[in-house]
Amino acid sequence: MSDSHSNAAATLRRTGLYNTHLAHKARMVDFGGWEMPVQYSGLIDEHMAVRTGVGVFDVSHMGDIQLRGPNSLAAVQKLLMNDASRLQVGQAQYSAMLYPNGTFVDDVVLHKLSENDYLIVINAGTREKDVQWVRQTLGGMGGLHITDVSDYYTQIAIQGPKAMATLQKLTPVDLAPIKNYWFTWGQVCGLHNVLIARTGYTGEDGFEIYIPSDAATSARVWAEVLAAGEEFGILPCGLGARNTLRLESAMALYGHEISDKLNVWEANLGRYCKMDKGVDFVGREALRQVQERGGPSKRLVGLEMVERGIGRDGYPVLSLEGEPIGTITSGSPAPFVKKNIALAYVPMGFAEPGAEVAVEIRGQRVKAVVVATPFYKRPKPATDPALKR
Repeated sequence: MSDSHSNAAATLRRTGLYNTHLAHKARMVDFGGWEMPVQYSGLIDEHMAVRTGVGVFDVSHMGDIQLRGPNSLAAVQKLLMNDASRLQVGQAQYSAMLYPNGTFVDDVVLHKLSENDYLIVINAGTREKDVQWVRQTLGGMGGLHITDVSDYYTQIAIQGPKAMATLQKLTPVDLAPIKNYWFTWGQVCGLHNVLIARTGYTGEDGFEIYIPSDAATSARVWAEVLAAGEEFGILPCGLGARNTLRLESAMALYGHEISDKLNVWEANLGRYCKMDKGVDFVGREALRQVQERGGPSKRLVGLEMVERGIGRDGYPVLSLEGEPIGTITSGSPAPFVKKNIALAYVPMGFAEPGAEVAVEIRGQRVKAVVVATPFYKRPKPATDPALKR
């Protein structure tokens, strides 16, 4: 038994920060084939640190695909559903790769590095599949280099209202002018040409930095980030808090809210799908046919538990009469909004805020109501006088 367990553990991949996590007494779990920290001091403390101050995450398990060459924009336009032709150098956008039937290969963040150079950030659990899909879909195009650069970087996310004040201590780059979903290059912790992006997966303000993936550099930068954020109560944060933070912000997670069984309209991500961008991107025709048939039959909605109980991933959603109508994709107590919340797929007749449903919890029907999402919206930032120069 112990031998098979150690063999299984040996096959899990590790980021450059693995030993650092162990030193911080993180509880490690298998996440998408990676041995990653699920929590350090505790999920609620970590969640609240990000909402009220600052937290730091290792997100190096995410994948990165670089598309370069004179045909790189044409390739991106065919591959992704959003319109990359509008991007300026230094700008990023949320998007997705779709199968021909309009369901999800993966959701991604696209960065325009230069005129003929794009970086696609993909999810950890789908990394190999995504790289294969990109090669299969675009491999026949001339004027295009496809490179999997996933292992070149340690990716560290510094998130929360004090993220900018924390990172500003470690870089001469003026961070204030970098808008949400924009990025720049600069020196961080003495390292040159670090990609500094104002992006994240928490619903908070924050930055993601891309540094060399070797363990010594990764550990040093992590320690310097923690030291810089000490005055703001910074905490190292695990995947548990990352999940509750993204759930409060109603952000999709592959394998839960989006998958190869769900299409863009059902997932309520139509605002990122540019049907009229003038390019026949993969999945467009199938999505057009769904529109012609009158739209999707079900949709992703937010649920708030009215009666006592926690709707967990996979729990059935019922009508008040007890008919099965849908399924919860993600659900948990929400530490900051202090409610039990969930995301779920329900028929269009139940998709409007105010609709009453029930969740089956251990054989009991527990009342819930459909609410507008996100459950949490960060307050507009007040200008911090300490950041003025």
